[in-house]
Amino acid sequence: MTIAKPRHLLDGSHRRMFIGGAWVDAASGETFETRNPATGEVIATVPRASKKDIERAVAAARNAFDGPWSRFKPHERQKLLLKIADLFERHWEEICVSDTTDMGLPIARARGNANRVLGMLRYYAGMATALHGQTIDNSLAGDIVSYTRKEAIGVVGAIIPWNAPTAASVWKIGPALATGCTVVLKPSEEAPLTPLLIAELMAEAGVPDGVVNVVTGTGAEAGAPLAEHTGVDKIVFTGSTATGQSIVRASAGNLKRVSLELGGKSPVIVCADADLERAVPVAAMSVFANSGQVCIAGSRLFVARSIHDEFVARLAAYAAGLRIGNGIDPETEIGPLISPRQLQRVEGYLRAGSEEGARLVAGGTRLSQGALAAGNFIAPTVFAGVSDTMRIAREEIFGPVISALPFDTLDEVVRRANDTPYGLAAGVFTRDLATAHQLSRRLQAGSVWVNTYHAIDPAVPFGGYKMSGYGREGGSEHLDEYLNTKGVFIRID
Repeated sequence: MTIAKPRHLLDGSHRRMFIGGAWVDAASGETFETRNPATGEVIATVPRASKKDIERAVAAARNAFDGPWSRFKPHERQKLLLKIADLFERHWEEICVSDTTDMGLPIARARGNANRVLGMLRYYAGMATALHGQTIDNSLAGDIVSYTRKEAIGVVGAIIPWNAPTAASVWKIGPALATGCTVVLKPSEEAPLTPLLIAELMAEAGVPDGVVNVVTGTGAEAGAPLAEHTGVDKIVFTGSTATGQSIVRASAGNLKRVSLELGGKSPVIVCADADLERAVPVAAMSVFANSGQVCIAGSRLFVARSIHDEFVARLAAYAAGLRIGNGIDPETEIGPLISPRQLQRVEGYLRAGSEEGARLVAGGTRLSQGALAAGNFIAPTVFAGVSDTMRIAREEIFGPVISALPFDTLDEVVRRANDTPYGLAAGVFTRDLATAHQLSRRLQAGSVWVNTYHAIDPAVPFGGYKMSGYGREGGSEHLDEYLNTKGVFIRID
């Protein structure tokens, strides 16, 4: 397949942010660079927003919410979302090139996200005309009619990470448009270019000025003021648990609604009766996909003791055979980590694993030869001999690192799998239906996948338990996150 030429040259040119329907620089005039993580090259400069820029973006969103956007009928919002989806589909290759160049996602994987992203937009379009309250037969004296209304919550501040710019942007903006909210989107400073492209496509589709705003900047200088702003009615955030906790504290000023999709240390359980031909590649890519930079990565691999050694050997062979390189090459299966800082962080965990007594059976090194020298590449890594107390088994690494741990009984593995502050996802491999049902019920996780992984559908809610956050994205529950429920009583006697 031919690689499409993006409309914006990724050659170090300057890009502006999008506020109130206009392309603008930061009030301070400051900028920062964004680099290709596979080559280290500067591909663009973008505005370094501050509190003043957040204030004008929130003001633009408020004006739009109170203005013509509030008069859009459900079918008009639906029509607009369908138009956006069609425009995304026509420009999908361009969106993929942007994601690949800015954050390293292999373009083959980016292309494969089309059904999910376009499906989300079309799902939200369908839901735009399906929002409704209820009539309720109350027990009050007299003749009083009571009913509820679902009303748009208002201005939404959306803060997203760098590991999935397209999907994360749509997951935040789509339900806002469906419900009639407006958005100020703050993308990660590590990967701001695709959200800016998305803003351009949405403007081209006819989204009114101020309904979608994209402000580029750091978490401290732009994200924190957005979370604190009293003109913001809701914050939706995807990212680390520590940052999520900061956002909850910042939201207290006006008690704004908050939904959070945070970190994870997800268990994958391989039972003795598992189909190994299926389980090995799926378990491997539950972590190695996107170079492990996935919140739901199944990085704690519990394997039944009777098949543990064979499974780990097969897993190591699979890891060694993965093609690593610049994501723009369609043959690449594993791309770079996002930044030198993230590279150093993952290298620290590799050292910690060995120092604490884990046995390295695959990978474990930075790849810096030839074409990989200037990028942030780590070989897909498998540790065996891991105990539950090791850092690599307790802490979220956000890199291509699997910790293999043997188990003997289902009760034991459930206890150990749940022994974590996180609860985002879990995987199970078994051919026994009773085991599948039992484990999916007992595992403390927002999503449980049996004989598969990474299955996410627009109609199915997604989110975490415990310190993996609260609120749901996907399904009708997602739209409820952007709506207030009003009770109405009318006396008619």
